[in-house]
Amino acid sequence: MTSASVGGTATARREPLPSTPVTPPIVAVIGGGQLARMMAGPATALGLHLRVLVEAPDASAAQAVADAPVGAASDADAVLALVDGADVLTFEHEHVPPPVLEAVAARGVPVHPGPAALLHAQDKAEMRRRLTALGVPCPRWAPVADLADLERFRAEVGGSAVVKTTRGGYDGKGVRVVHEGAVPDDVVAWCAAAGDGTGPALLAEELVPFTRELAVLVARTPSGRTAVWPVVESLQRDGVCAEVVAPAPGLHPTTAAQAERIARAVADGLGVTGVLAVELFEVAEPGGPPRVLVNELAMRPHNSGHWTIDGAVTSQFEQHLRAVLDLPLGEVAPVAPWTVMVNLLGSALDDPTDALHDVLGADPGAKVHLYGKTVRPGRKLGHVNVSGDDLDDVRARARAAVARLRGESSEERGTE
Repeated sequence: MTSASVGGTATARREPLPSTPVTPPIVAVIGGGQLARMMAGPATALGLHLRVLVEAPDASAAQAVADAPVGAASDADAVLALVDGADVLTFEHEHVPPPVLEAVAARGVPVHPGPAALLHAQDKAEMRRRLTALGVPCPRWAPVADLADLERFRAEVGGSAVVKTTRGGYDGKGVRVVHEGAVPDDVVAWCAAAGDGTGPALLAEELVPFTRELAVLVARTPSGRTAVWPVVESLQRDGVCAEVVAPAPGLHPTTAAQAERIARAVADGLGVTGVLAVELFEVAEPGGPPRVLVNELAMRPHNSGHWTIDGAVTSQFEQHLRAVLDLPLGEVAPVAPWTVMVNLLGSALDDPTDALHDVLGADPGAKVHLYGKTVRPGRKLGHVNVSGDDLDDVRARARAAVARLRGESSEERGTE
C-alpha cells in the first residue's frame, strides 16, 4: 500500500482488487420459437445465461437471445455442442428424439424434464396408458391398428370418436373427429400408413360432451416441490388456443380442487421437472359439481400460461427456469382479479409492430407481446394480456388490442 499527501494529510491509496469473472448458470434450451424467446427476460433478471438451439438465424428466440446456435433438435452433435458447459438442458417443444436426450444424459448434463417423463408428452398412447395406471381420469380410449379397430371402438363409445396420431400432432394437427357415416379420407390414409409402418400409430378416444376446456399449470422441481397456478378457461378456435381467462369464471371449488390434485398427481407420477400444462375437459355431472378429464399434456411453458407474464406474481417462464435449476419456486398468486390473454393469430398487416402506436395509445394498460415472426394466415404472432377488476371490460380490451394488431378497421372492431 502507498500513501499520498492531499492538503498536507497523508491518505492511503488502495490498489484495485483483482476482478473475478462472472460465471452464471447456463440453461440450454432446445427450440427457437416464442416460448424460448419469452424465457430471455426472466433469465436476464435472474442473472442466468440462456443458450438456445434455434432452427434458423432469424428464429423468434434468436432475435432475443445472444447465444443462439443454429441446429436441429434431431442432430445429436448440435445438441451435444449446445450443452457443453451447461448446467441443465430443457425444452420449448417436445419433438426431441430419445437417443439424443440419452446422449446428453450420458455426458452428465441434467435433462429436465427427463426422457422418461418427456415420452408421455411425445406419445399420446403412452400418456393414456400411464395416466390410466395412475388413476387419473381420462376419456375412454384405445389404440387403433386399422379401420376395423376404429369401428369396434366407435360402437363401444356410441358412434363418434376422436382419432389422433400418437406422435407429432399439436394445435389441432393430427386430430380428426369421426362421426356416424363415412370415415374422412385422411383418417383412412392414417390407418393405412399405421398398418404398413410408414406413419405413426393411432389412438381413438371418445368424443367427450364437455361444457368447456380448462387448463392448469404446475411447476415441479427435481426435489419434488410444486406450485400450481389458478385453473384457467381456454377458448379454442380451429384447434388453436385463441383466448385464456384467468381464473376460470364460475369454476366450482370442488372442480378446481380436483384439477389441482390431478396436476400434482401427474407431475409427481411422471416425474416431471419444470412447467407442466394439463389441458382438461370440464364435464357436467348430474346432481353435483362438474368433473374434469385430462385431454393433453405439455411438459414446458404453454400457451394457456401466457397470462402469468403480467397476471401472476411469478410467470411460467421464470418459474420454469427456477424449477429446472432446482431453485425455490416463486409465488403464483394472481396480481388482479381477472387477466385475459388473447392470441394474435395472423394479421392483415405486413408487420404488426406498425400498429403499436395505435394499440398502446388506445389502451395504456394492454400488455403486448410480439414474437418477431413473419405474417402467415392463422400463425401465432403474439398475444395481449389485460388485467383488471371487471371481466367483461378486461376481455373487451384484450380483444380490441388484438383486433388493432390484426389491422382490423374500426367498423370490424365494432367501434366508432
